[in-house]
Amino acid sequence: MSGEIAPTGKAVGLGSSPGLRASHADRDRMVDVLRVAAGDGLLTADELDERLEVALSARTLGELAALTADLPSVGAAGAEAKDTVRIEQVHSGAVERVGRWVVPRRLELAVTFCEVTLDFTDALITHDTLRVDVCMTGKTLTLVTRPGVVVDTDGLRLVFCKVKHRPAPTHPDTPVTLRVELVGEKTHGRVVVRPPRRTFGQWLLRRPVAPPPAEYR
Repeated sequence: MSGEIAPTGKAVGLGSSPGLRASHADRDRMVDVLRVAAGDGLLTADELDERLEVALSARTLGELAALTADLPSVGAAGAEAKDTVRIEQVHSGAVERVGRWVVPRRLELAVTFCEVTLDFTDALITHDTLRVDVCMTGKTLTLVTRPGVVVDTDGLRLVFCKVKHRPAPTHPDTPVTLRVELVGEKTHGRVVVRPPRRTFGQWLLRRPVAPPPAEYR
């Protein structure tokens, strides 16, 4: 049994059996794993839909394990995202969430005259929606997206502030793995939504930004 994969992405131990009944939490964890795999390009939109349907109706751990049997280890499978993260800063250094940071369900930004960057290029996405409650004055709020990450600014109140929205180039079949909803108020400064910047060589060749290396997926 040591070679079987549990919904958490870890090997099934001697105390577990594929025949054991799956709980709601087990099914929810598998849904998160599958969404991460789709975001990393391991599953097509149709494959994701098919496996999500099976995951939500699975009765045993064995049925869930079969859904990831053909997938490499998913880095975010064992990550636990917090429900709410609050960031408070006033007239200090830049606020950055970059690299392999774990995206929470809700992010509260109470920031005054500090640059804020939320880079989703290599972020660990374990939920399908991130609500960002914005209470920010001055400077720029930057969101760096990747295919499958969409940003909704309709719920954000702008006061002497502009939004520049340039979504990442996305294939029509790419599933939405994360919806970022900006709500609250942004006063002065800018809100910028953009894809990762090209390297100088990519700019010369007019090539799209390469996906992250396999070891970071």
